[in-house]
Amino acid sequence: MSTIVSKGPMRSLTRWLDDNHVDHEVHEHERSLTALATARAEGVDPRSFAKVVWVRTVEGGDALIVVDAEDHLDLRKARAVLHSKKVTLKDEDEIAALTPDCDPGAMPAVGALFGLPTYADEAIATASEISFNAGSHACAVRVDRAAWEHTLGVVYGDLASDTWRDSPRYRP
Repeated sequence: MSTIVSKGPMRSLTRWLDDNHVDHEVHEHERSLTALATARAEGVDPRSFAKVVWVRTVEGGDALIVVDAEDHLDLRKARAVLHSKKVTLKDEDEIAALTPDCDPGAMPAVGALFGLPTYADEAIATASEISFNAGSHACAVRVDRAAWEHTLGVVYGDLASDTWRDSPRYRP
């Protein structure tokens, strides 16, 4: 369990992790605005740092989708995994209104905190531990992946883009 006292946006996250007996460590780091930069600031393999994306289906259901820091969500694949005709990214203003304790773009990979199911790209299942933002661009939490998965009932699927690394804009 974490020994760092929770404050601000982390309070509900660490309470949820403690209540569900998910071992975790909270780390402070230099402020970073992308999952890849945060993985670097944390000194962890980007494949074990979760990028969180809130999506909405045309049928009206929302979900959190987790891919690793090096990947991008493929909305076509998300349609198949979510059994939807259309999947879109949730509007940033709506997310901010629904996650007032979180810095914009720093919501944790725990859909239960927001009443949402959590889906993850199958590559996430290979890590023994994963890290993700703790509601802040300056704090992250590292958890046992299997405990996180089991407690949330994470549904895995092929969700990451296959081709984005071929783009001339990609620079590892």
